[in-house]
Amino acid sequence: MVSAAAPQPGTASVADGAGLLAEVVRGELVESVHLGHLVVLAPSGEPVLTVGDPGAVVYPRSSLKPLQAVAMLRSGLDLPGRLLALAAASHNGEPVHLDGAREILDAAGLGLDALQNTPDLPLHAPSALAWQQAGHGPEPVAQNCSGKHAAMLATCVAAGWDTATYRDPGHPLQRAVADVVRELTGDEAPPHVTVDGCGAPLLSTTLEGLARAFARMATAPEGSAEAQVAAAMSAHPEMVGGTGRDVTDAMRAVPGLFCKDGAEGVYAGALPSGAAFAFKVLDGAGRPRPALLAAVLRAAGALDVPGADAGALDALGTVPVLGHGEPVGEVRVPFAAAVAPGRAAEVRA
Repeated sequence: MVSAAAPQPGTASVADGAGLLAEVVRGELVESVHLGHLVVLAPSGEPVLTVGDPGAVVYPRSSLKPLQAVAMLRSGLDLPGRLLALAAASHNGEPVHLDGAREILDAAGLGLDALQNTPDLPLHAPSALAWQQAGHGPEPVAQNCSGKHAAMLATCVAAGWDTATYRDPGHPLQRAVADVVRELTGDEAPPHVTVDGCGAPLLSTTLEGLARAFARMATAPEGSAEAQVAAAMSAHPEMVGGTGRDVTDAMRAVPGLFCKDGAEGVYAGALPSGAAFAFKVLDGAGRPRPALLAAVLRAAGALDVPGADAGALDALGTVPVLGHGEPVGEVRVPFAAAVAPGRAAEVRA
């Protein structure tokens, strides 16, 4: 007999208190489910929808990038909106993204060899093919975090900091990032610190703290670093993700929305009103993400935003399950029909 090891006393697991986020329906049967944690905050900051535990401690992964960009601006970074959006991006590696990363480095007097993020191919399949046909392999500039790393280097140049050690958690830039994360999330417990997939330091947050940070950025005074990042992402969604990406499609569908996807099933965003959300899919899967994103945007009041495209949100939230190439089911969000926007509710498995 094989037994799973029991958790150590006093330790917490991200699985603790998880609720049902999405069902995968094939034919008439629920074939699979995705568990996790989710919170939607009203403009007042009060939760209007929770699934699982909003206080769950998670690594926000690339959903942290907008906060990192705030720290960069406060430290002296100066970029036009489209490049500031790229600094907060997990981009596709399309030509516009790679050209943008080069532009950031060129303006700082740096070359591609200064980048220390993980070499990779572009995420966008046609761009990856073209990149390889041009004789390239995995390179830092093609990796989805190259905009952030280029901006981190440009920040170091602007502030007079060492560029060779910019990924060190003790570097002035990374200490500035940690200060911003603590300030905007309002989390009181010291964060866990590790290394993200791209090589930069990564700090943990509570899920509710992550949503709170996005809300504060969405409602920050005009001209502040927080407002600049939110506005840049909203105005240039193609730089944040790219062709075929749900993060880009969502911001195109809802004027003023700024949101950011992250690895391992994390997402966060906020509307101009300050209504905000964050969720974590427990198994890290991306499959339910578009359906969840559309549902939480509706719960947060996205359709009340002037110019919001209900049809585009419907399309975003439609995730078919295929059989022989034809739709035979869907990814369904159980709470979507039961909870009206603005109605306080708590849903648990």
